[in-house]
Amino acid sequence: MITKELIIETATTLFMQHGVKTITIDRIVKELRTSKRTIYSHFEDKLTLLRACLDVYNTKVRAENEEVINTSANVIEAMGHLHQKIVRRSHQINPNFFGDIIHYYPGLLHESYKRNGNYAHQQLIYLADAGIKDEIFQKDMDVEVVGKTVLTLLKLLKDTQQFPVTKFSKERLTFGIMVPYLRGLCTSKGIKLLHIQEELFRVQI
Repeated sequence: MITKELIIETATTLFMQHGVKTITIDRIVKELRTSKRTIYSHFEDKLTLLRACLDVYNTKVRAENEEVINTSANVIEAMGHLHQKIVRRSHQINPNFFGDIIHYYPGLLHESYKRNGNYAHQQLIYLADAGIKDEIFQKDMDVEVVGKTVLTLLKLLKDTQQFPVTKFSKERLTFGIMVPYLRGLCTSKGIKLLHIQEELFRVQI
């Protein structure tokens, strides 16, 4: 049976593998071996389907992040595991997926992220507060600024125009951008933890 959930799952896989522009409703119909009528009984058009795919994707990422945060021994460990997931996702998803959405559906990514409660920013705020409480981060740290800065740095790690993948590995960028920034936020206790758990930031793909 072709359910709404199966359509979203199949479309998401195709979008992420090939980009959004090249995947049409006809291509999704062919993959599912169904009819356009079945697709349109659940979704008005490709945009509506794409919006649903993004919402499901963000819900999944939010839940994965929360599990990492809840099961990590400290904020440094949590940030290391979160970083691993971010880098692995970037290798699993065709860059055209996000590029096509930004170009052909401006604002759609932000809308979906907002519907999911701006979860990445909120999770970073939570980690920052927890790090201050555990004396891992400096107590005079501006939590709001740090949260926005870390998100910006994570985007910078994925900027292949400024940092071509043939010259800059993810590990090189991590230890050139993210780790030094984290070190600057840490107390002496935090720096020791960062040194002990440094391997978490070396992602093996």
